[in-house]
Amino acid sequence: MSKPVVAIVGRPNVGKSTLFNRLVGGLVAIVEDTPGVTRDRLYFDSEWLGRKFTLIDTGGIEFKDKTTPLSSQMKQQAEIAVSEADVVLFLVDGKTGLTPDDEQIARYLRKAGKPVLLVVNKVENFSIFKAEAHEYLTLGFGEPLPISAVHGLNIGELLDAVVSRLPQENFEEYDPDVIKVAVIGRPNVGKSSLVNMLLGEERVIVSDIPGTTRDAIDTPFSYEGRNYILIDTAGIRRKKKIMEVTENYSVIRSFRAVDRADIVLMVLDATEGVTDQDKRIVGYAHEKGKGLILVINKWDLIVKDDKTLNKFEKNLREELAFVDYAPTQFVSAKTGQRVNKIMELVEFVAEQTSRRVLTSTLNSLLREWVHLNPPPSDKGKRLKVFYATQKSVQPPTFIFFVNDPELVHFSYRRYLENQIRKNFGFEGSPIRLIMKRRDEE
Repeated sequence: MSKPVVAIVGRPNVGKSTLFNRLVGGLVAIVEDTPGVTRDRLYFDSEWLGRKFTLIDTGGIEFKDKTTPLSSQMKQQAEIAVSEADVVLFLVDGKTGLTPDDEQIARYLRKAGKPVLLVVNKVENFSIFKAEAHEYLTLGFGEPLPISAVHGLNIGELLDAVVSRLPQENFEEYDPDVIKVAVIGRPNVGKSSLVNMLLGEERVIVSDIPGTTRDAIDTPFSYEGRNYILIDTAGIRRKKKIMEVTENYSVIRSFRAVDRADIVLMVLDATEGVTDQDKRIVGYAHEKGKGLILVINKWDLIVKDDKTLNKFEKNLREELAFVDYAPTQFVSAKTGQRVNKIMELVEFVAEQTSRRVLTSTLNSLLREWVHLNPPPSDKGKRLKVFYATQKSVQPPTFIFFVNDPELVHFSYRRYLENQIRKNFGFEGSPIRLIMKRRDEE
């Protein structure tokens, strides 16, 4: 199930980033008292009253001059922000009152037809505001909700109003046995070509122009008698390099697709190697606990000798050391070279992410691990590991009961994870280790 999206929109310097930070509970966006400081779109998963949603902090909607409609680029930006959102928070400044820019943005939002919550920021005296609230009724969005983002006033009421406007939760109708595979990566690494080759037909438009794929496209198919959903995501481009506004919002679609996936195919360009943006994308899939396969595309374009593959693999493992569990497959989506091996890996990784370990087997081995490498001590207090059990799958999650979780050093946690992998596999899957005090059972 995809999380609904809530976008904060408004003209510059009305407090969008301050409100975003208040809603996500921390200083995530840079806040300066200067119009236009939010140049990148920020996305953050949030939750209120059990409802989860993705919050977007947008840059201010500006005008080329005060006599013309929205400039073409800013109009496009507004259209995309609103089209992605399930609920729009239209933020205005309660200190300055309404401006012609606010009224022009309101005209666009009324035409868009999305649920809009009018939020008046920088209000510190709600009694005085109540007497002046009629001014905001002219915008056509009903009663305005006064808040002070900087002081945290009325934020609970705002979140209540947001949740009440979220669409009803739509659970996917896919059979639970269907494996959902998301194809992710930077623009122009060959994701759509790979999807077409996997499906054996031209179901996705292929172009040499980066960012052609705007939406995440779900395609059901079967392989070796098993049903799959292939999700071809839009390319994720490094924010400072985004020239087309539409690509800003293709990022949301891509991340939402990863959220829905069981297995992620991370497509890398063999001719470019591993980039910083690749690391960020892989990191997102890792943090979400998804099964992961690294697909190195355009391998046909590499001039090779007998050491090329090993050298590339070594560099790949150094650059992406935090996902050393992920298997690799070198392919050419253009020629079809080794593409047929990908689905075999998908089947294998899907099994690994769902694997369960008997508690008795795990604890029998745990005693050996502790004997071979006794737990460390800190300031005279030694860590004791009593027993462990597997809590869940996808990703495999293990609870270790100890005398003091704060004594579990990163290196010992890594040792336990390595032992689990050595004995049980879990190839292609992240592993979660949770340390609990024994009396927390």
